[in-house]
Amino acid sequence: MHSVITVIKEQIKSFYLVRRLSVYEVKSANRNNYLGILWEIINPMIQIAIYWFVFGYGILSASGRGKVDMDGQLIAYFPWMLSGMVLWFFVNQAITQGSKSVYTRINMVSKMSFPMSVIPTYVIFSKLYQHLMLLAVVLVIFQFLGFPINIYYLQLPYFMLATVIFLVAFALITSTLTTIVRDFQMLIQSLVRILIYLSPFLWPPYDLKPDIIPLIMKLNPIYYLAEGYRASILGLAWYPIENWEYTLYFWGITILLLIFGSILHVKFRDRFVDFL
Repeated sequence: MHSVITVIKEQIKSFYLVRRLSVYEVKSANRNNYLGILWEIINPMIQIAIYWFVFGYGILSASGRGKVDMDGQLIAYFPWMLSGMVLWFFVNQAITQGSKSVYTRINMVSKMSFPMSVIPTYVIFSKLYQHLMLLAVVLVIFQFLGFPINIYYLQLPYFMLATVIFLVAFALITSTLTTIVRDFQMLIQSLVRILIYLSPFLWPPYDLKPDIIPLIMKLNPIYYLAEGYRASILGLAWYPIENWEYTLYFWGITILLLIFGSILHVKFRDRFVDFL
């Protein structure tokens, strides 16, 4: 527990620095583009259009499954997919960039005076800013799709916070392991490519048979986050309350990841430079 307390204190003490560095990260990533930060919205929207054409208009529509049954409510595929994909772009970039955040920046931060546990955090925060911009655009689109602003939007800040905490806890593990063993980054990239198909982003997993398959998929904490975003944006339910057992499971997994990640990070961070 000492390692967890140390890491949490570092995050709180360096929060102002995290904000400054994350803003700089966003600006530096887009400084050579004419459209600048707008590409953080354009790229995801292009990918969403492709996914909709392949899965919604193509595969599912051709098989007569153009609508998704969510607890008795039929939702058209496009809004169903869009309400989840807005989270995927955040999770995807945060996992891949967070896992290599330490070893790609260690030469820079070794000359500065701030804790290394902050590095994955500010990288994830830079992706959070991009997520907020994309989310704002998506919520405007939903006003024209027949899903107006609703009371369930109040859940969104909770799910954003839950997503950030989960990603930071996960990045503490992956950023440490990729610094020690560089091949681990390749493994992460391969797993992320698979993750989009093992989570409810592109195709609805609710009616899969046998029933054990959807249950196994729910072991993935990202499933909880995706369905929470979806319930909020589509105005379906108070997801954390109505699925309180799943909420407890999610936070239990997240806390375990945070404990393990903190211990691993604190144990090896004084030797990070040796692994370069």
